[in-house]
Amino acid sequence: MLLAARLAIVLCLPIFLAAVLSAQNIKVSQPTVWSSRPDVAAFEKIENDRLDAGQRSIDALLAVKGSRTIENTLAPFDEAVQQNNSAGYLAATMTHVHPDASFRDHATAMLTKATAAQTAIALNHEVYNALAALDLSKADAATRYYVQRQLLQFRLAGVDKDDATRARLKKLNEQSTEEQSMFDRNIADGQKVVEADPSELEGLPQDYIDRHKPGTDGKVRITTDYPDSLPVFSFAKSEDLRRRLTLAFNTRAYPKNQEVLSSLLNTRYEIATLLGYSNWADYNAADKMIAKGHNIADFIQQVDEASRPLAEREFQMLLAEKQKTEPTAKEIGDYERAYLSESVRRSRYDFDSQSVRPYFPFMQVKQGILDTAADLFHVSFQQEMNVPSWDASVETWIVIDSGKPIGRFYLDMHPRPGKFSHAEMSAVLDGIRGKQLPEAILVCNFPEPTATDPGLMDYGDVQTFFHEFGHLMHHILGGQQQWAGVSGIAMESDFVEAPSQMLEEWIRSPQVLAKFAHHYKTGEAIPADLVVRMNRASAFGRGFWTARQNALTAISYDIYKTKPDNVDLDKVTLEDNRKYTLFTPLPETHMWASFGHLGGYSSAYYTYLWDKVIAEDFFLQFDHQNLLHGDAPMKYRRIVLEPGGSMPANDLVKNFLGRPQNMTALQHWMAEEFDAGAGNAKAGSQ
Repeated sequence: MLLAARLAIVLCLPIFLAAVLSAQNIKVSQPTVWSSRPDVAAFEKIENDRLDAGQRSIDALLAVKGSRTIENTLAPFDEAVQQNNSAGYLAATMTHVHPDASFRDHATAMLTKATAAQTAIALNHEVYNALAALDLSKADAATRYYVQRQLLQFRLAGVDKDDATRARLKKLNEQSTEEQSMFDRNIADGQKVVEADPSELEGLPQDYIDRHKPGTDGKVRITTDYPDSLPVFSFAKSEDLRRRLTLAFNTRAYPKNQEVLSSLLNTRYEIATLLGYSNWADYNAADKMIAKGHNIADFIQQVDEASRPLAEREFQMLLAEKQKTEPTAKEIGDYERAYLSESVRRSRYDFDSQSVRPYFPFMQVKQGILDTAADLFHVSFQQEMNVPSWDASVETWIVIDSGKPIGRFYLDMHPRPGKFSHAEMSAVLDGIRGKQLPEAILVCNFPEPTATDPGLMDYGDVQTFFHEFGHLMHHILGGQQQWAGVSGIAMESDFVEAPSQMLEEWIRSPQVLAKFAHHYKTGEAIPADLVVRMNRASAFGRGFWTARQNALTAISYDIYKTKPDNVDLDKVTLEDNRKYTLFTPLPETHMWASFGHLGGYSSAYYTYLWDKVIAEDFFLQFDHQNLLHGDAPMKYRRIVLEPGGSMPANDLVKNFLGRPQNMTALQHWMAEEFDAGAGNAKAGSQ
């Protein structure tokens, strides 16, 4: 798969297990990504060496005389893919995580250079003709599919256009990479701070209050980073504080990203029209499961019809909660949604989200997720100690299968200035069977434990950790391929969220929670009745969550489905929020400026809901009495994860389910709170 497409997918104590892992003492000869702690000059040398190696492979491919074979054509082509991907992955990662701003600037420039190298290959007639001339009659299915899909990627890059058009496309792709990188950088650098009186922290957890001491002026300072802001949205009794912080949160990177995003929209529109498509959304859908841009609009409508009755029912529950203090209320502001949801969970489901936080200290959660993945995927993990990295908090781990290392990953889990402010899994190296282990990094922003603070996590934090670890295992387990171009998460990009979203469901398993959810002070396991109430309460709000995701999907599609001159970013954002959700947005916000997926996913934010449909369908195939038992886990690993991108994603789905996905499982998931078995909360909740 082309580098630009791969980079768009940007896309954690039982003592006995730790002892087993330590005893294995597996050694890996492959050096770690940051083994030499390079300065800017050394980093750029690493990048340039990889790009030069990629170009040498292309030169060797083009120098071939006579018939085209797998060995003399596809092998050097794939070597170029692997080298250019490696350069791009490292550069992209450094733009997100390196603590030094000037280093991040150099990484941005190297990312542009790596993308330019890949674009040059994608627009090279001779390379395309060489691959098209391959005799694949004796090749295996994965190789045939690789070449077939790669030829499609070439055509979508414009390889069949005239010289002038190809030259213009090359320039536009380089420009697009620079603009997307700047869009992301502005978000990462766009932290805002809200000042508050200490009294406004009423309702927040005590450990949160302890971390936010007043300054010399008596004011508390709260940033828009996730660990600071999300608890305020859910728990702060002060409506004014929630409103001020919401306004700050939804104006990050504004107005900086106005010009950047407008320029990116124009660049992508020109790329699409040069390639014969009416808009970017149509072009961007051409190599995906959804196939056509207008199918996104149809999907949005289907989700709206499925979610609206449930979202309306839940909205009335929230409104009734608000009317306890404001009897005449008819509307709910978007900034009130999380707080009122918590109130409903307390009053109707007898569940307070803060009640589970003492059972979720960061270190226990991390180990619990490792243990769960070990059981589910039949692998083990071993930490590599004293490994140099870009930050002292980063951990390095090996994935082991049957006593052999099959991959490596890095955990960069806590916030710091200039770092990517959400959560993501990023590829570091493509796995190539017998040649290179797959590597990836989790970039997250969870509370950092200290000697006096265990780093208690919210339910949503733990769910996010499971989600990102799902991506990680997909990359590692799918990274045992013959070819870099089909390794790991290399299939159609609108499948990539399905495995990660499915793994989120494991947080609701009593058997899984029993492994790690222990009170950080007493060691007591999370009580069974608390788990029952947590699961019932967590089912509340799925209708309006789906509606909210549908609104974001519509924003993503509507911004890219037309000529950029016709797009008013604020108008599209406000109108789609009003159309698909029942909440009233703050009119002075500009959330699109910090909606990072508008860069990477562009018009394809629908991927999250599209894959939620698939994920819930997959999840129904597991034994819900014990998710780690039975045939389903290994069947899922073998059929869905291990093929990587070596076959169409639709085939992965059909091979596991025995049929294509459908909406039934999603509708069941959304309605679970109202089913007799799950939504049976306090009297009157129905």
